[in-house]
Amino acid sequence: MSDLFGADLRGADLRGADLRGAVLTGARLRGADLTGADLRDANLYGADLRDADLTDANLKGADLRDARLSGAVGINPGVRTVPSL
Repeated sequence: MSDLFGADLRGADLRGADLRGAVLTGARLRGADLTGADLRDANLYGADLRDADLTDANLKGADLRDARLSGAVGINPGVRTVPSL
């Protein structure tokens, strides 16, 4: 599990990254390319994902509470914003 709490990853190329269970609480991911990234069970609480590309990203069980998502693309409307218990 990666601890990237509050990391500045604006505009980062994270295509296909394995971020399963990563702690990305408060991370700055604005404009990041997360195409095909594995974010299962990641903690993205309060993360800035504005203008990020999440096409084909796996967000199953990811915590997206209070995440900023305006302008983000590729988010499945059925994605839950609270991890499954």
